[in-house]
Amino acid sequence: MIHIVLHEPEIPQNTGNIVRTCKSTGSVLHLIEPMGFAVQDKKLKRAGLDYWHDMDIRTHENFNSFSQTNRGARLWLLSTHGNIPYHQAEYRDGDYLVFGKETAGLPSVLREQYPGQCLRIPMLKDNRSLNLSNAVAIVLYEALRQNGFMGLL
Repeated sequence: MIHIVLHEPEIPQNTGNIVRTCKSTGSVLHLIEPMGFAVQDKKLKRAGLDYWHDMDIRTHENFNSFSQTNRGARLWLLSTHGNIPYHQAEYRDGDYLVFGKETAGLPSVLREQYPGQCLRIPMLKDNRSLNLSNAVAIVLYEALRQNGFMGLL
């Protein structure tokens, strides 16, 4: 299984779409606070449809709390500032894919803490970024592909 980590997500519809992707792939979703919405937000629930009831969603007070709870986890941080194209990473079962908030991405302090684990999705030079839920799907499916799709049909 692959873990998806959203660091301070802001847009409920993106998180709802990511819930659907995680449910469809058997991935665990980690939400790191503060978030720009309440988990009870109607937009979040609508985008996630009826996938909430049996999803493995774990909420963490902050990144330090996440790190302590998941000590020893192998993290891959996704950022437009990453120096490794996402498809060149060698993913393993149990890896954590960490994505930043929609308006600012991951803080530089996190990127500096994990310099050899910062990945990027290639795109045209003048583009700012991809939609968060699209970025999650792109990288998650590459990790799953590299691991034989881990029981998916």
